[in-house]
Amino acid sequence: MPIATVNPANGETLRTFDELGADGIERCLATAASAFRRYRTTDLPERARLMSRAADLLEEDQDAIARTMTTEMGKPLAAARAEAAKCVKAMRWYAGHAEILLADEFPSETEVKDSGAAHARVRYRPLGVVLAVMPWNFPLWQVTRFAAPALMAGNVGLLKHASNVPQTALYLEDLFRRAGYPEGCFQTLLVGSRAVEGILRDPRVAAATLTGSEPAGRSVAAIAGDEIKKTVLELGGSDPYVVLPSADLDRAVSTAVTARVQNNGQSCIAAKRFIVHTRVYDDFAERFTARMAALTVGDPMADTTDVGPLASEQGRADLEELVDDAVRRGATVLCGGSRPEGLERGWFYEPTVLAGITPGMRIHREEAFGPVATLYRVGGLDEAVELANDTPFGLSSNVWTRDREEQERFARDIEAGGVFFNGMTASHPALPFGGVKRSGYGRELAGHGIREFCNVTTVWHGADPDAS
Repeated sequence: MPIATVNPANGETLRTFDELGADGIERCLATAASAFRRYRTTDLPERARLMSRAADLLEEDQDAIARTMTTEMGKPLAAARAEAAKCVKAMRWYAGHAEILLADEFPSETEVKDSGAAHARVRYRPLGVVLAVMPWNFPLWQVTRFAAPALMAGNVGLLKHASNVPQTALYLEDLFRRAGYPEGCFQTLLVGSRAVEGILRDPRVAAATLTGSEPAGRSVAAIAGDEIKKTVLELGGSDPYVVLPSADLDRAVSTAVTARVQNNGQSCIAAKRFIVHTRVYDDFAERFTARMAALTVGDPMADTTDVGPLASEQGRADLEELVDDAVRRGATVLCGGSRPEGLERGWFYEPTVLAGITPGMRIHREEAFGPVATLYRVGGLDEAVELANDTPFGLSSNVWTRDREEQERFARDIEAGGVFFNGMTASHPALPFGGVKRSGYGRELAGHGIREFCNVTTVWHGADPDAS
């Protein structure tokens, strides 16, 4: 895949970039290793100052970088502005909290004594150069939620971004440079996927984090496992959105639309499978379908647009295959199901609702990465839990019920990294983010995220037998 900015709203190639060669990769690796040796001893107040400066610059650049993101991957401009603002918030959060999150931990006096020590503590030290393999769907946020904690922990970063968002990738390197970070603390590598293995196997790279597809995650995990290097993986998701009889149906319907079409439906944590109790199914289905059908599809730069194009022509083709397979096998199209008229030049697809989904349909097991929702009718709580878990993924989940016992049941039994009651799944810097099963492992954000790429070090001092 060429490294290029291709506008998904019209298919035009706007800029192309030369791929970094072997000599260029070597220079970046050497620079990163040298930077880590210096930066690792930078004190936390100075790291916080640098991160806060990066946040200030990003806030100033918000409108410009939002337009770049929209041009490169097609998200509505308002959503791109919100993504930039979210990155500013995360940077400031880590600048303000890292010192507490990374503070030495001290066992009790009894525990110290039992260990035979005079003193003992746990210290969080940085691992080194971390390779980040990042996707195009949230081209600024996905990187920031790695970079902010990793840099605050004293690591340095190498970014291999998706090949269709090169300008956003280069902006991030420039942002940290302008913020005053030492040379080599954060570098963008304009390379294709074939270069990842060699970079990851290089002994100067200590660890890797990947957000992306299941095949990409398998590949990086296999290479890192062979090299015995730490990884964090955030892969696909097919999140359930469960609606039970006690739900506030007005809010459940309204939120369901946003939860399905956020980022043009191209979000791992977007609600995708709508599991509705039979007592409220007909009402929910009618209102949800009407709202999905009423969404405005069009130019992502226009403030009136709800849903822009998919990021790539291949992505749309993959989505069409899932929908067509479901229809051939008996699914009912309640709205959408095709390319919208009048938007032939771009990679647009109508907001779509499918009902009558059965386990034999591909869309029941595979992630639909676009504005396509599947509806399921269930007769009770046990059936809802079973269906919610009937997926190879386990990223997050949404459950609408005001019944405390039902909430406790889902909190106990849902196989996912998050359970969101009476609201939409979202990421926040203060809350850990990640999944189970084929959605990956490890956690980003919060204290869990900043410690993922730390050497958790036991510091033990033996008692001095000559001390009085």
